[in-house]
Amino acid sequence: MARQPRVFHLLQRAHSALFRAADRRLKREADISVSQQGVLFVLARQDGVPITEIADVLNMGYSSLTGLVDRMSERGLVRRETNVEDGRVQNVFIEERGRDVLARTLAEVKRINGALLDPFTTSEQQVIERFLTHVAKNAADITFEKKAAARRTERKVS
Repeated sequence: MARQPRVFHLLQRAHSALFRAADRRLKREADISVSQQGVLFVLARQDGVPITEIADVLNMGYSSLTGLVDRMSERGLVRRETNVEDGRVQNVFIEERGRDVLARTLAEVKRINGALLDPFTTSEQQVIERFLTHVAKNAADITFEKKAAARRTERKVS
């Protein structure tokens, strides 16, 4: 029987290596990080979303994202506004400078995507996409996080 790949370990190594290299490149090209670019991508698709929604889309902690948005705001890439309907909610908007940075870095992201997928056939690329989508959507189930949370809740109720 063939040895099963150590997918978790390989994903961790790939993620770290790729994001470290992309961070260096984006900082050199546009003075932003991969995480900041992620925020700009979210806002380019839908501007004025609550900061908590951006955190959910990027799978980041709320407090981490708050600091990131603050730094981006100081640089004029985004702005924060209190939601008029709920003062507890902070909506984030992309500024013109943020749009300019995003436009300058979009070609780099497309080049990176192309380089990642180039060695693979179209059908292999579809499997890669399906695999990564599966991981992103099902991470809590894959790691049994939901089951552990349910057991903790059951113990508290008992």
